[in-house]
Amino acid sequence: MAISTTSSEMPVVRDLADFPRHSGSWLERAVFNRRRTVLFLCALATLILGFMCSKVALNASFEKMIPTGHPYIQNFLQHRKELRGMGNQLRIVVENPGGSVYEAAYLDKLKRLNDELFLTPGVDRAWVKSLWLPTVRWTEVTEEGFNGGPVMPDGFDGSADSIAKLRLNAGRANLVGSLIANDLKSSAIVLPLLERQPDGSRLNYWQLSKDLDSLRAKYEAEGLKVRIIGFAKIVGDLLAGLLQVALYFGVAIVIAALLLFGYTRCMRSTALVLACSLVAVVWQIGLLAIFKLELDPYSMLVPFLVFAIGVSHGAQKMNGIMQDIARGTHRLVAARYTFRRLFLAGVTALLADAVGFAVLVLIPIPVIRELAMTASIGVAVLVFTNLLLLPVLLSFVGVSPRAARRALETEQRQLAGHRGLWVFLDHFAERRSWAAATVIVSLALGVAGFVVSQRLQIGDLDPGAPELRPNSRYNQDNAYVTSHYALSSDVFAVIVKTPAEGCLKYETLDTVDQLAWELQQLPQVRMTLGLQDVVRQITAGSFEGNPKWLTISRNQDVLNYGAQQASVNNPDMFNTECSVMPLVAFLADHKAETLTQVLATTERFIAEKTAENKLDPAKLQLLPAAGGAGIEAATNIVVKQANTTMLLYVYAAVILLCLVTFRSWRATVVAVLPLVLTSILCEALMVWLGIGVKVATLPVIALGVGIGVDYALYLLSVQLAGQRRGLTLSEAYGDAVLFTGRVVALVGVTLAAGVITWAFSPIKFQADMGVLLTFMFLWNMVGALVLIPALSHFLLNDKHIKVA
Repeated sequence: MAISTTSSEMPVVRDLADFPRHSGSWLERAVFNRRRTVLFLCALATLILGFMCSKVALNASFEKMIPTGHPYIQNFLQHRKELRGMGNQLRIVVENPGGSVYEAAYLDKLKRLNDELFLTPGVDRAWVKSLWLPTVRWTEVTEEGFNGGPVMPDGFDGSADSIAKLRLNAGRANLVGSLIANDLKSSAIVLPLLERQPDGSRLNYWQLSKDLDSLRAKYEAEGLKVRIIGFAKIVGDLLAGLLQVALYFGVAIVIAALLLFGYTRCMRSTALVLACSLVAVVWQIGLLAIFKLELDPYSMLVPFLVFAIGVSHGAQKMNGIMQDIARGTHRLVAARYTFRRLFLAGVTALLADAVGFAVLVLIPIPVIRELAMTASIGVAVLVFTNLLLLPVLLSFVGVSPRAARRALETEQRQLAGHRGLWVFLDHFAERRSWAAATVIVSLALGVAGFVVSQRLQIGDLDPGAPELRPNSRYNQDNAYVTSHYALSSDVFAVIVKTPAEGCLKYETLDTVDQLAWELQQLPQVRMTLGLQDVVRQITAGSFEGNPKWLTISRNQDVLNYGAQQASVNNPDMFNTECSVMPLVAFLADHKAETLTQVLATTERFIAEKTAENKLDPAKLQLLPAAGGAGIEAATNIVVKQANTTMLLYVYAAVILLCLVTFRSWRATVVAVLPLVLTSILCEALMVWLGIGVKVATLPVIALGVGIGVDYALYLLSVQLAGQRRGLTLSEAYGDAVLFTGRVVALVGVTLAAGVITWAFSPIKFQADMGVLLTFMFLWNMVGALVLIPALSHFLLNDKHIKVA
């Protein structure tokens, strides 16, 4: 019998006749004794799911981006029909670079653009505002009373007389700063959007963005300058940027191939690892179509992670098989040996990865939950493609003889003591001074990182759209609008709810006016606007414009008249029943600090009035929050709560998995402490880079922990097995490094290479995620190779391990 014993305690079997086919677990026998059946089933699944990949939709949704379960968001969703324009809307600013808005040629082009935008699918046409629409009206006080009409004169023909009337009406309507720029060179078209179309389908943001870009190109060719801001355009630009991100996926494949080939010098095994990882991505995307899930700007990144995780696990399997083949074991037996040694560790590691994704389901934001489901599907298919399919394929093709000889020579040199860098790593396990210094340095880094991480903020830290680059077309457009218009695109609204006709009551208007005054005292609030402002102006106008009457009258008849006039000229100030109206605050920006102060002021006012019994829910309710800034403020609250909850759950799950795998609390502590240090340092890095915790960056630390524990699972599994066989800590760790250490380093670099390409994405939040994940993957690798042996010196030394 051609059998001998190896250092791995598994006999070398050169002839299949000498290997008992029915040895091993039932799963091993089921897979390797029916290899062709397994290959056929996997090929069939790949064909079917590959076809389904073409059915996957690429889209986004306004409602998926917000925490629909939060009370403030529910307030908005419940009253969104009465608050048109307070949610998802676009502002298209049309500039006349060579003149002003009061030119016939400009106004003609503006009219044609207005008509095309008005008919664009998804637009809530009843609430569109522009110079050309009759809903934009002017009002003046005359000797005979109020007079008014549409800002655009009837029968406008572009003549000097018509333009003079338009200029006069715009001044009467006080449009400069709102619909007309302060420098009179541009005007705005406001487009509220419908999330659901009349046929029940969702708004297609990608198509809407492409339609808008086509219109922009068309009219800029005619000499205009068109700028577009709003949530829908942000999403459209994100989706467009994903096409470029897809190219980075190809770059990541090339980098992974080069790293793997550089490690193995075996073309066939490198190709198989890459192929199985790509098959996992195909299966994942195909299953998304079956489960009716979509890819969006957030979940688009998951295939990168699935591919990188697949390559890392595939590298472990390939390394084990190569070492056994190098000793002379038949390729089928080598595949079964590696399956026995690493399948449980691999499944546990994938479970840890899945936990990192699954805890994201706890975050009550639909887009994050879908990301979690998408990623969990990807991890699940890796069990089949990289833990089962890859060993089966390698059992057929093996590795090249040259690569096997090279692996054997490397192992023999290391066993002879020529281990290069890996000898240096052994010192952390065997020398107390090295171990103590490592622990002290790590502790110092953790304390310093924790101090810095206390400055981590929730929400956006930059103006404009932080999801995009500062020099992006959108952020340049937003900067122009902010500097040329008095009304900001960052709108925070408080919903005022009363019984029918209750918004006309003096008590209601007075209370809302007091809240408006409180908000106006904040430097971040440019101005406020509500029904009380319109009624005050109409009341003064009713008394010949006397400023003494610029007030809220206690006379109900006066208030009724003011509201009646407001319903004609400002129909968006309250609903038909006069039971819901918004108090709108226009903010300087939507930075985290701004939103926190505005929301805190609103909540404090509501609490004080409630304590004074001046807010009877049956008569008057002040409900935060609507408007883009209000919705973002509520989202920040949820993100802050979820950030802590998510970390608690992901660490609890990882600790439980480690306890089950290692059956040792000491080993669990050794595995988890490097992850904790990495999490702390990652938050400190976010502070240093000026990145806030928001919907886009919230999943990063959970993913880093879930994936980062893989290193510890592989290293400690081999180390503990060696110690339980009677090896000393130094010998056991040396074997662990010999068997998996080089691959751990390869995996860390491969994972980092898979996501570092995101740093070049035109989408800033993807670039931020790429930098943070790269840092976590590399630092977790360093922690596994350096901090684990140092901690083992104190917690897992020879007196703590019982020899089996």
